[in-house]
Amino acid sequence: MSGIYIHIPFCKQACHYCDFHFSTSMKKKDEMVLALAKEIVMRKSEFLDCARSSKEEYVETIYFGGGTPSRLSIADLKLLMDAVFDNYSISKNPEITLEANPDDLSEEYLISLKQLGINRLSIGIQSFFEDDLQMMNRAHNSAEAKKCLEIATKYFDNISLDLIYGIPNMSNDKWKQNIETALSFGILHISSYALTVESKTALDKLIQKGQIAEPKDEVASEHFMILVETLEANGFVHYELSNFGKPDYFSRNNSAYWLGEKYIGIGPSAHSYDGISRSWNIANNSLYLKNIQDDKLPNETEKLSVEDRYNEYIMTGLRTIWGVSLNRIEIEFGQTYLDYLLKQSQKFLNDDLLFIENEVLKPTLKGKFLADGIASDLFILN
Repeated sequence: MSGIYIHIPFCKQACHYCDFHFSTSMKKKDEMVLALAKEIVMRKSEFLDCARSSKEEYVETIYFGGGTPSRLSIADLKLLMDAVFDNYSISKNPEITLEANPDDLSEEYLISLKQLGINRLSIGIQSFFEDDLQMMNRAHNSAEAKKCLEIATKYFDNISLDLIYGIPNMSNDKWKQNIETALSFGILHISSYALTVESKTALDKLIQKGQIAEPKDEVASEHFMILVETLEANGFVHYELSNFGKPDYFSRNNSAYWLGEKYIGIGPSAHSYDGISRSWNIANNSLYLKNIQDDKLPNETEKLSVEDRYNEYIMTGLRTIWGVSLNRIEIEFGQTYLDYLLKQSQKFLNDDLLFIENEVLKPTLKGKFLADGIASDLFILN
């Protein structure tokens, strides 16, 4: 078992672009924490089933995501950590990540997180500019973003921060300033995403009303190239489409996901994967709580077909530095799949969007920004 993901479905306020599952009401917080702890115990048999096939199977990563996990108290987090450590075999040096927002990270809270055993922070900065933060309806301001990094870097070296590019009216110079500000704090990992307009979000509605300009793909593409060039020049490895890390500071949790490792997802809307099938919990806090309280797991399961597993490998492989192994395609899926992949890839090879090196298919620098679209053209449709 690679990891355990724990979804904390609470946020202080709703960001305009977000379509993740969360609630801004904390009324059921205590019930939810107890339910999460209970699900952790209920799911341990899945780990035991996996462990029977390997004597060296341990939980390597624990990831508190959301939502906003930093909305929980240290006592809440300790309860969940204890549930994991009391019921699973944990590796000697697990990566334990907490997603957090700047406005939650007081010095006292950071010290307590360190003492609890959290050894990696993922901080949702998004931008260091006030107008961007207000447009996105973030709960923190620019001063809080910088202050939290000043304090956090005193206690943690393994810090990742999130930045969003392609924001309407963000110039290239402004985007460069965002990157340089992040680097000035000695940050060793950056996750960066293009502003995406998801259906039915507040951002979608504001754009339809003409109150916010629609993000432009060409601007996002320029920002992406600036991001890659700047971070690589500063010693970062672009190891996944949206992720950059100094050597030894890649996200072990996310890398395991992209490499197809198994994981258990705890909490409403959380997904799990066991190598053969994928399951997901109901994305409704009240129904999730009722099911767990009734000793039922509120999830659905889908057994992945050969085509599904092939498509997922293509999608994740093209997003990472590890690429798509042609040898693995042949061994795991057969010659027919390999022939199909090579045929579908040819136009992208000709256009300098893909290349093959040591029997591994990878996107070129020009092809990286288009990796998801390229991957979809290589899929086998059921």
